[in-house]
Amino acid sequence: MNIVVVSDHAGYDLKESIKEYLASLGHNVIDCGTNSKDSVDYPDFADVAAKKIISGDAERGIFICGTGIGISIAANRHKGIRAALCSDIYSTRLSRQHNNANVLAMGANIVALPLAKEMINVWLSESFEGGRHERRVCKLDLD
Repeated sequence: MNIVVVSDHAGYDLKESIKEYLASLGHNVIDCGTNSKDSVDYPDFADVAAKKIISGDAERGIFICGTGIGISIAANRHKGIRAALCSDIYSTRLSRQHNNANVLAMGANIVALPLAKEMINVWLSESFEGGRHERRVCKLDLD
């Protein structure tokens, strides 16, 4: 699977570790930055990464900032992006089953790497249930 990863400066270290982990699972990783711990504006990086998903260059994305809040808000500004900010396994599972989330957002100051790996495993393995959830998800992209 093509997975875009992106972070601001606060999420840089976690992003780098997640890139390695995704590659070890056999995924093609598209890194949209940032490329250091120098201070940057997360909306700029979320925008580039979201467009990779919208264009079809990537099927899903993992977006990281300090809390995950800012970068998830920035991602969700884009039609077709369903970014779920998660910090536990249960929310991560339901983000796929009920919301068909195509972006997993997390906070590097909240989620440690071992938990991030568990969340990624769940998020990549779960499927969208459709059914009653389908009509709700369709309403998210209304103009």
